[in-house]
Amino acid sequence: MKPLERQRNQNLKAILLWLIPLAFLMAFFYKPLYTIFSLIFSNELRSGSADWDAQKIIQPLLFTIKQASLSTFFTMLFGMPAAYLFSHFQFRGRRLLHILSFIPFILPTVVVAAAFTALIGPRGWINLAISHIFGIDHGPLQWQGTLTAVILAHVFYNITIFIRVVGSAWLRLNPRLDQAASSLGANPIRRFFEVTLPMLKPSFASATLLVFLFDFSSFGVILMLGNPTQPSLEVAIYQQTLYYFNLPLAGLLSAIQLTCTLLISGLYERWSTSRIGKNALQSERSALKKPRTLGEKLFVAATVTFLVILIAAPLLSLALRSVVSLEPIRGQRGAFQPGFTLRFYQELFQNRSGSIFYISPFTAVLNSLKFSLTTVLLSVSLGLLAGYALMKNSFINRIILPFFTLPLGASAVTLGLGFVLTYNKGIFIQPSFPWIFPIAHSLVALPLVVRSLLPALRNIPLGLRDSALSLGAGPNRTWFEVDLPLMLRPLLIAAIFSFTISLGEFGATSFLSNHANSTLPVAIYRYISEPGGLNYGQAMAMATLLMLICSFGILLIERIKLPGEELF
Repeated sequence: MKPLERQRNQNLKAILLWLIPLAFLMAFFYKPLYTIFSLIFSNELRSGSADWDAQKIIQPLLFTIKQASLSTFFTMLFGMPAAYLFSHFQFRGRRLLHILSFIPFILPTVVVAAAFTALIGPRGWINLAISHIFGIDHGPLQWQGTLTAVILAHVFYNITIFIRVVGSAWLRLNPRLDQAASSLGANPIRRFFEVTLPMLKPSFASATLLVFLFDFSSFGVILMLGNPTQPSLEVAIYQQTLYYFNLPLAGLLSAIQLTCTLLISGLYERWSTSRIGKNALQSERSALKKPRTLGEKLFVAATVTFLVILIAAPLLSLALRSVVSLEPIRGQRGAFQPGFTLRFYQELFQNRSGSIFYISPFTAVLNSLKFSLTTVLLSVSLGLLAGYALMKNSFINRIILPFFTLPLGASAVTLGLGFVLTYNKGIFIQPSFPWIFPIAHSLVALPLVVRSLLPALRNIPLGLRDSALSLGAGPNRTWFEVDLPLMLRPLLIAAIFSFTISLGEFGATSFLSNHANSTLPVAIYRYISEPGGLNYGQAMAMATLLMLICSFGILLIERIKLPGEELF
């Protein structure tokens, strides 16, 4: 076959591979996006009949920037010492703490919010302890509903990004450069700012931008821990849509939010593709040192203690609160005795209220599992097609790739609003069509699936495929006996990522769900928002179950992935 004809066939194959993923994106991302932007030019908004003014846009935007900037600063402040710890020192329990640090990042936002509610909320352990010690009726610390609670949850949620991104790059820096600067008389501070930091600049910038992006588009944490009178852009979109039914203003806020996140995503993509010079890198530091001096021992002890408290305290508070009854349940007869109980878990299988508006927790668990398994099937299938199409750095791929990566900059709340506006009638809202949830979840999971699969696909030697074909194996047999064994690890990682993302997705689902098809995160939010000890305990129980499932997924990912392979 002539080279020109072979290139033409490869381009045709890439087009065919792109058809299904692009059709999926056009129908379920670009069409809802067009519907949102069309609201900006609606007659209602242009005529001024819509209920909106400049303050309803400026205030959420300024608060979003403020909380994201502060959250990113404190994440960086605590994340850099943690990155230095894991990239320089060997200590007992290092691998376990490294895995533990990744659990908060994969947890659903409603679980993070529930964990901090159990720790610092009005009925949280800290307030209960203070009340017990000093004999006060109500806890004196009013942290819930403040910016402090939001920042603390964001640091808990995102500190692993600095540990993984900056720590991994720091681990690979050539120590001879630092040693050379030391021999020339440079002190440690000067060596850090003039030698180490410039080499870490790409990873530091990408980690900072990624944290800022996640904080800027944060929804569940601010909705449940923040002040309702000071909403972020995401929360304002949610309020204007579901509380005030002001769709033109919600569309305008979504357009502003999407524009900002796309700019941040573009900067992140630019910095994440930057490379450090080869002379500054080595494959991995051969041996981490044990702390020897008093200063090193104090640093390791202080940083490890801080990380353990930061990560373990909210998680343990959540799990403990789900098995402890601290207030009488409505309708309970006789004297109340606080203590351990499994009643909150037992009540998950019952619906005592009989309300038609609130689904039973057990049914919400089944819905979440069903939607998550469907999301795995859909996102991994589409991710494989897109991955094979992206293998070649062709002209067509360079044109199509930006259209595929654009969903990275869209928030789940914006996707949910777009789905509500576009598919608010017909088969998509029928209970017999539950695919609308996996479709929305797959839009969130698909970019991560492609990121997991693409490196493995590009590393498959073409000679292996050619050899199999020359020996008479057909394309299907070649794929099953050559490609599949080499892609098994990233396929499993992609499937676990898709499952956990779908299981905990809250932003888009909160717009699409009703009493018949609520998922576990939506049920947690509804129950934790209702008064009564039983509702609160059930919310804690559901959040604990979700936390355990996601933590198990992280353990599987860490066990499956190759040593030294990072997921960012």
